Amino acid sequence: MDVPRDPGPTDPPSGSSRAVIAALRTVPAGLAALAVYVALEWLGFIHEVKGLPATPWNPGLGVVFALIAVDGPLAAAVLFAGIVLAEVLVVDTALSWPLVLAVAAIETACYAAAGTVALRAFRLDVALGHLRDVLLLLAAGFAGACLVALLLTALLIAFGDLGTRDVLAATVPLLVGDVIGIAVITPLVLRLAAAWRSGGLRFGPALAAEAAACAAAIGACLWLVTASPGPEGFKYFHLLALPVVTAAVRHGLDGACLSLAGVQLGLVALLHLHGHDIRVFTEYQALMLVLTATGLVVGVVVSERRSAERLARAAEARAKDKEAEAAQAGRFHLVSGMASALAHEINQPMTAARALARAAQHILQTPGGDLARAEANLGNAVAQIDHAGAVIRRMRDFLRRGAPVREPIAIDGLVDDVVAIARADARAHAVRLVAEVPAGLPPVTGDRVQLQQVLLNLVRNAVEAISAARRDAAGLPPGQVRITAAWRHDPPGVEIAVVDNGPGVPDELADVLFEPLTTSKEDGLGLGLAICASIVEQHGGRIALASRAPGTTEFRVTLPIEGFASSP
Repeated sequence: MDVPRDPGPTDPPSGSSRAVIAALRTVPAGLAALAVYVALEWLGFIHEVKGLPATPWNPGLGVVFALIAVDGPLAAAVLFAGIVLAEVLVVDTALSWPLVLAVAAIETACYAAAGTVALRAFRLDVALGHLRDVLLLLAAGFAGACLVALLLTALLIAFGDLGTRDVLAATVPLLVGDVIGIAVITPLVLRLAAAWRSGGLRFGPALAAEAAACAAAIGACLWLVTASPGPEGFKYFHLLALPVVTAAVRHGLDGACLSLAGVQLGLVALLHLHGHDIRVFTEYQALMLVLTATGLVVGVVVSERRSAERLARAAEARAKDKEAEAAQAGRFHLVSGMASALAHEINQPMTAARALARAAQHILQTPGGDLARAEANLGNAVAQIDHAGAVIRRMRDFLRRGAPVREPIAIDGLVDDVVAIARADARAHAVRLVAEVPAGLPPVTGDRVQLQQVLLNLVRNAVEAISAARRDAAGLPPGQVRITAAWRHDPPGVEIAVVDNGPGVPDELADVLFEPLTTSKEDGLGLGLAICASIVEQHGGRIALASRAPGTTEFRVTLPIEGFASSP
């Protein structure tokens, strides 16, 4: 029978324990959010207008609406408690307790519904990475504010605390204050949370200097706006768009959110300092709504474009990696087809070296042996070993994978390496391989291994085509593949041609020959010529099928010389 053991201090908590721990963690966070809400309501100069809680702006609502957008309707409990406390501690309301609770319930229900619908039904991305998300957030806040203003007005009219003549005077400040609080503060809180989740905020000296300059520009514009008597300040309000749009263009949505928060704080503080009444506050806040919408749209469009550019660069980098992997696979596929011929090419000098070494050993063991002959045999054995080592080294360099190395490449050396690698395979298929490279050709600039791959692919294709044709028909002339090089003046460059006397290229393949997955071989990958075309284009050159006729099939690779090379 199993004896239940006491849970030790290292045992993982049960499901109920995890729920309790989560609740304990949520309560301090909720109390902190509640304290922030009440403090912001006090800073927002909240007061009653005909019984309705009005404020030039509602930053506390903006913070809580961000919590609702992130955590769902449960976060609305903070809003309910905050409204009740603000009515008691900040406003010192004259409303009865049932009305206070009814006001709190209406606001909580409306904003919880607006935030939840945006989050769940319309899939709001709380990181606000797209213009759609910003517009959806503003629309949800506006809808919630309109519904709150409508229901609270109807409630107070029904209870006789608000006359029908006072509806506009009481409702408009409430509506504008709530909307501007959500429009300015909610995006700021969501972007700060997103930045914190992605690794914290980075604020260097250069950014600090730029922020100080932006703050100075905002302060100067605000002073010009608020210091003007009466409505004169309205005509200067558009100047505030300059620092806001500049910050949005420079730093995207984050710059727009921070600059708009600075404008709003400064505007409310200066208007309050100059003693303007609620009517002037509301008129300025209506202008602030237009500025906020403009700044947020500009900022999110800039951020979205930069994000798209980053994604495009990442996709381009991944494409280059895949292209490099495909090129390496093409090299392995090319060498695997030549494996038996290469094994014979390496085995031949090694066999000769062994025979020469055994002969030298026999001479040295014979009394009065011919030392000169032994020395010659050993020298020939070393040469054969060096030849085998050179073949292996060329293969190793050809199969390596790494970052492309752009360097001057002599054409004769490039062609010699290609002939040395491909000769064994050509000989195994009874195909003669000939190189004709004149002296004095200028070097090209590029990656030697990649250009070797291009020429080896062309040579290998020619050898296989000739071999297949000879299997299908008897009496054909001996196979031959020629590699030639020549100088071309227009445009300046070197043209390398691979010509064979094989069966030619079928008409149906001629136009799609360099497209991926195009092949006439039963076991072909269809990537060889596509990789060749990509490599040549990266080197600023071009590759073309100059002749597809039987007996005179010719591929031409044109490469710009150093000093004329275009960027890959």
